Amino acid sequence: MTTEYMLNEARSLIRSSYAPYSSFRVAAVLEDTEGQLFAGVNVENSSYGMTMCAERSAVFSAVASGSRAFRSMVIYSPDGPPIPCGACRQVLWEFCDEEFSITVASDGIPSREYRLGDLLPEAFQL
Repeated sequence: MTTEYMLNEARSLIRSSYAPYSSFRVAAVLEDTEGQLFAGVNVENSSYGMTMCAERSAVFSAVASGSRAFRSMVIYSPDGPPIPCGACRQVLWEFCDEEFSITVASDGIPSREYRLGDLLPEAFQL
């Protein structure tokens, strides 16, 4: 799947985001190694620790569907660059290698592509 296609999918998902506390809406589209796409949006809770990020939402949806190997992810927010948090980086590391591609996009600024290994050097592993 192309990054542009995945970005358009993420843009169409943003309306499903639930962010009444931060107003920072995020959508993520995850591609597995078979080319199948999985979507996720952030879902906030008044108890912030219960909030689910879009990236983890997409990963957990994919795992629940039986997918375990991933190629790339596009993360979109109209509200600013949606750089993955530490928890999302660690969850991605569980299923992805250091070359896993993450594209971060927001309106009005150029998209940026990262390698997971650059975002999470020396990741925790058992």
